[in-house]
Amino acid sequence: MTEPDDSPTVADPADGTSTVEVRTAASAALIPTIRAVASDLAARADFDLDAISDLRMAVDEACATLVDLAAPTSSLTCIFRVQAERIEVNAQVEAAQNGIAVSTDTFGWRVLQTLADHVEAQRSEGNGGSAVLGIRLDKRAGDLSR
Repeated sequence: MTEPDDSPTVADPADGTSTVEVRTAASAALIPTIRAVASDLAARADFDLDAISDLRMAVDEACATLVDLAAPTSSLTCIFRVQAERIEVNAQVEAAQNGIAVSTDTFGWRVLQTLADHVEAQRSEGNGGSAVLGIRLDKRAGDLSR
């Protein structure tokens, strides 16, 4: 089992963005760790309680969706970009099969669209020809109009 990456937050002096990367085995048992990181980052960025809760649930749903599609030896990688008033999350896994993609016509996808301000499925070719599946989502800090 891969332990969470303890890489420090790195601030980009040009735009004030902080980036945190967490990498674990693609296992449902480790999703709470990633969910906790999302909550902590949102709280430190002064998100309101509703936005923190929405981000936590969106990260949970995105990671659960990807873990279900992941190859048995795949890692789940989540990159959080914390900006003023906004957090962008990019989660990805190596796909179990080349022909699969993240489905955008499920109840889980609708939940993601409700919780996040923006969400999109991603698919690219990884090393060795295997597919890499990802979900990118954005969440704003407060109750701003969508």
